[in-house]
Amino acid sequence: MIPFYKLERYDGNESLFELVMMSIVSSYVGEPLHIHAEGLRGTGKTTIMRAAKSILPNITRIKGCIYNCDPAAPHCPHHRDLSARQIQDIGTEEIPMPFLEISHSAKVGTIAGSIDLAKLTDSTHPEASLLPGIIPQAHRGIIFIDEINRLADTSPELTDILLDVMGNKPGHIQIEEAGLPVVDLPVSVSIWAASNPDEEPGPLEEIRRQLSDRFDMLCYMGRPDSVDILSDILRDNSYYFKTHVHKDKCDAAVDAAQNDAYRQDIIKWAAHYQSADLPDFLRNFIARLYVRHNLESIRAIEAMQQGAVLYSVIKNHDKVMINDVTRMIPLVLKHRVDGDTLIKMVNDVDARGTKEGILSFKNRKNKKDDDDPEYFQNNARPLKDMSRRELVNTEKALTPSEF
Repeated sequence: MIPFYKLERYDGNESLFELVMMSIVSSYVGEPLHIHAEGLRGTGKTTIMRAAKSILPNITRIKGCIYNCDPAAPHCPHHRDLSARQIQDIGTEEIPMPFLEISHSAKVGTIAGSIDLAKLTDSTHPEASLLPGIIPQAHRGIIFIDEINRLADTSPELTDILLDVMGNKPGHIQIEEAGLPVVDLPVSVSIWAASNPDEEPGPLEEIRRQLSDRFDMLCYMGRPDSVDILSDILRDNSYYFKTHVHKDKCDAAVDAAQNDAYRQDIIKWAAHYQSADLPDFLRNFIARLYVRHNLESIRAIEAMQQGAVLYSVIKNHDKVMINDVTRMIPLVLKHRVDGDTLIKMVNDVDARGTKEGILSFKNRKNKKDDDDPEYFQNNARPLKDMSRRELVNTEKALTPSEF
């Protein structure tokens, strides 16, 4: 697999790279960020998401805990009732942040949990015990699901499990097996998904709208349109490059150094994120969007707030600005509202700075900011001045004239 840092970046996939980094940072501090990439088949959605596995930072868990218990907050049946001294006696260990996948052929027991057959058939000491499934084992990490629209159509029982896992932050999962007590576990895991909405059975929001709403953000993967970029992609995927150039020892050392650089950035951003917050006037702005446009899901504005702070962090901004919020609008709402509503919201945000605008001087809560023209100028660039690249996720059907 091509290293994450060597993957080609272009206008059509920039949003996905940003969302991947935002989700890793958020997952590292224990707050899931669920992301979904839509686009034509073969555009590299799955490649980007799987390649991110190589840059994940380490987490610390109780030694040998298959549930990845945080030593400071144990949650699994084996460790949640232990004292700090007992946990200290067991010890801790560093492991890479979990990255697991759910396949379309998976069974409920594989995903949630089942009876541990190895212990049950142990000839010296047989006992009935639970073997946690993929989701409990991914606690404090990431689960990737390719072609999630097909999964939602063909496996409603797995979809129901995902609804519980993604319903709150953290979510929860129940492991049930006949003859054993039901185990209810908190699960902090970010769900990443990819889909091809132009193929059967269609877009996720048309198949299972409830599941679609659980994703904080959705980005649309565009096709590369640069000859140079396409030429580089062909070179990186050629047999000669992968078997000769990329296997060079020096190249491997560079890969390791680049991966470590990403990890250090993630750890730095995570520390910044834990101390960052949205200013009141931006929180009020998001709330007005919800009320003014009669949005259905409160999850949408919660994702807008979380995303704006994360975006400002990975862009190394000193503070969260209005541009960070407006950058989130299409990513958060594309799968939650129809195209006409989204266009109306974009136009409405364009109007801020006038007496009718959502962020107008008349409506804004913080009078101190109202009296500071420089502050307003630095924090309220009109959406219409943003590039088409920044707005590409509003809706595939948008025409250039509507920008």
